Amino acid sequence: MGLIGNNWAEKLGFPIGSRVVILHADDIGMCQEANQAAETYLLNNQIQSVAVMVPCPWFNDFAEWSQKNTTYDVGLHLTLTAEWKTYRWGPISNPRDVPGLIDRDEYFYHEVPGVVMHASAEEVEKEIRAQIDRAISMGMTPDHIDTHMGTLYGSAKYAEVFFKVAMDYNIPANVIDFTPEIVEKFRNQGYPISDEMVSYGNKYTLPKLDDFYSVPTGKTYEDKLSNFFNLIQSLKPGLSEIIFHPSIETEGLKKITNSWQQRVWEAEMFSDSDVIQYMKNEGIIFTNWKEIMNRFEEKTK
Repeated sequence: MGLIGNNWAEKLGFPIGSRVVILHADDIGMCQEANQAAETYLLNNQIQSVAVMVPCPWFNDFAEWSQKNTTYDVGLHLTLTAEWKTYRWGPISNPRDVPGLIDRDEYFYHEVPGVVMHASAEEVEKEIRAQIDRAISMGMTPDHIDTHMGTLYGSAKYAEVFFKVAMDYNIPANVIDFTPEIVEKFRNQGYPISDEMVSYGNKYTLPKLDDFYSVPTGKTYEDKLSNFFNLIQSLKPGLSEIIFHPSIETEGLKKITNSWQQRVWEAEMFSDSDVIQYMKNEGIIFTNWKEIMNRFEEKTK
């Protein structure tokens, strides 16, 4: 058997022409409010996948939950930045071993350019392996790995170690098939997708995504839903991941991030009957990384 098809959905055995989607919640473990939102969605089978941030204060809480709920797709949101003004975190590695990842306050840098300017690929690899190993030591079996704020796509060398680590652990990463259309799309979004990065992607041997999106923002909840419906309608055949950042509304969340309103709406929208019905009407097929890897291994054995 082998991988045959015009896109990764078809290669994995989904019907020809189908639009296959992973609704994926990021930033789990960042705070209790994010954990609560993710747990509710997963228990109600309203989303397919989440990723938890190992260096963050509420990682242990969600790791313990995931051990008791192993049927759900839980991955690792590999984290090399700490973007909020007053709510910060640092490396799992010994800080002496990864000095390029740490700012003058001894936390991760706020933004991706700070990481790229100061951290070597060797330091990045050491830290992402430490995060994976910490999760495994907590009893987790990560179903996938991805990258907080896109940092591991911040340079070709970072992407190289990201892809390498995924293959070493046999844990699929959120690697997008670098077609010319995808390269142009993400270059236009500011990602430095060089020919070198594309060559590393071509050597990656685990399943890939055909495309990748974030849930759009909106000035009102209704506006946000309208923008999301437009995104769903625009999806082309293939395997797409759509990420969002749900959190329950609290005063604590409002002190952490000025994006709290979008996050609160995202904690509501996928249990909204209008959203559920819209995706049914559009014929969307849902999957997760567990199923993707099962299909991949069946097709390639």
